Amino acid sequence: MQIEPGRRPSVLALWLALLGLGGGCASDDVAGETDASSGPASVTMGASGASSATASTEGSGTETATTGVSAGTGGADPTSSTSQPSSSGTGEPLSCADLPLCDGFEGPAAGGPPDPSIWSVVSPNCSGLGTLAIDDQVDYRGGSSLRVDGAGGYCDHIFIANEGAMAAIAGEGSPVYGRFYLRLGAALGSGHVTFLTLRDDADGGKDLRMGGQSEILMWNRESDDATLPALSPAGIALSVQPPVDAWSCVEFMVDGANGSLRTWVDGAEVPGLEVDGEPTMDVDQQWHQKADWKPGLGDFKLGWESYAGQSMTLWFDEVALAGERIGCG
Repeated sequence: MQIEPGRRPSVLALWLALLGLGGGCASDDVAGETDASSGPASVTMGASGASSATASTEGSGTETATTGVSAGTGGADPTSSTSQPSSSGTGEPLSCADLPLCDGFEGPAAGGPPDPSIWSVVSPNCSGLGTLAIDDQVDYRGGSSLRVDGAGGYCDHIFIANEGAMAAIAGEGSPVYGRFYLRLGAALGSGHVTFLTLRDDADGGKDLRMGGQSEILMWNRESDDATLPALSPAGIALSVQPPVDAWSCVEFMVDGANGSLRTWVDGAEVPGLEVDGEPTMDVDQQWHQKADWKPGLGDFKLGWESYAGQSMTLWFDEVALAGERIGCG
């Protein structure tokens, strides 16, 4: 504030000068405050959780916050296609009641076999020391799971099997989507093992198998022993190592019409466990050596089979099959 010579300022003018309200500039405003004409306050939050903010006041003195997500959706926009579990797996999983197969092993008594109206207990070709039973001491949720104790010889294998769900999905002409929770009692070893098989009626009844080798999660085709990924250092690096004594949500998709396969673990797609239309070095190049691979799946089995001596105790829970992606949750 400037005082003209010979002129005495008023008391009000002195107060205004002291408060910085008389002739001040924008740079004198208190940090974080702006002129009321700049609109409502807003906070914009990205997916990473970082936020930037500009604050202002309206005549009502209220503020609004915009996060870009809706409460209760886990970060997904409920109006977008990415929130649909059948296509993305990011939202709530599909309802068990609507699926061709969905079993949490809750009904049967502990120590006995799973529900015989859903599952058969099988040991293809030969049987040995493998056992399985309902376990009420270990579960992902609900109080029970299926425990499998597989020994190290091939004939020590044992599985539960279901055919009805595959027939229902095939009748719809849909790809087959599967979801199960897996808990391993020890790490996968260097030798080849299997814990899931899908009989391929378009490949002479030979199995499409999921399991492990080189300590990673792997697919294998019984008819020609092709592996997915290729077991090169680069291929191995594109898969994952399932944890020990912890639950993992494993999902897969097999599209027989298009000859494609995809795999997710805990909702994240595994790049080394995908077969698409183009051979990829260290991933599915070996798989494409069988021309026009278009599987026709006839059954679904879970259990244990070892080809190199590794025994394993493992558990399965919340097992489901459908014609669309089921999701974890």
